Amino acid sequence: MNPLVPGAASLTLLNPQEWNAETCAVVNGRLENASAAHIADWAVATFGKNLIVASSMQDTILPHMFGTRLEGVDILFLETGYHFPETIATRDEAARRFPITVVNAESELSIDEQAQKYGKDLFRTDPNLCCQLRKVEPLRRALSNYDAWVTGVRRVDAATRSEMPVVSWDAKHGLVKINPLALWDDDTVEQYQVTHDLPRNPLVADGYPSIGCAPCTRKVAPGEDPRAGRWAGQNKTECGLHT
Repeated sequence: MNPLVPGAASLTLLNPQEWNAETCAVVNGRLENASAAHIADWAVATFGKNLIVASSMQDTILPHMFGTRLEGVDILFLETGYHFPETIATRDEAARRFPITVVNAESELSIDEQAQKYGKDLFRTDPNLCCQLRKVEPLRRALSNYDAWVTGVRRVDAATRSEMPVVSWDAKHGLVKINPLALWDDDTVEQYQVTHDLPRNPLVADGYPSIGCAPCTRKVAPGEDPRAGRWAGQNKTECGLHT
């Protein structure tokens, strides 16, 4: 019997084709109140190298958490071409510090090619399409090679994520989705970074509590919602990766 998920040995040993919404719901019921470390242990024991860990490099918690459990683990970074230099530097420092393999998922179009096809500054004229081309489609292509993916989204991040499960079936991409930090608050995030002396994205301390592409992210004023700086002035709150 798998000690990581009591009574779930058969679930842990499932073939990739046998994972579905029902099996994920069973595992979620057993892990929904587990610690992030416990969830990470289960994910590595269950999926091994068929797991990829997404990181926006707003922090380096997941690269550390999974790199220390699975040497060479694939870390998915959506290289949109619009990132802040500080975010790229954080990615590179994580790759230097931890035993991870950074997988840069890129759009099929360069920024210049995108501008020629759809017009200049698509992030301003049609931000949903820009996210589709530079985030959603590269993510879909990258995930096609894996049985499960890990994200750093938390329930406190936004009202749209308040009911997010720890383990779920990602029907859009056809694989298991794991959110080990789902129950974490900001204090827990800070404590983990201090305890492990992790590299930090300096933008967070400079007033950017939620970091995306540079053209679509602004500083957040004291008292504002942490995601108020994302797509400010646009009728948009999500990039489409977790919806």
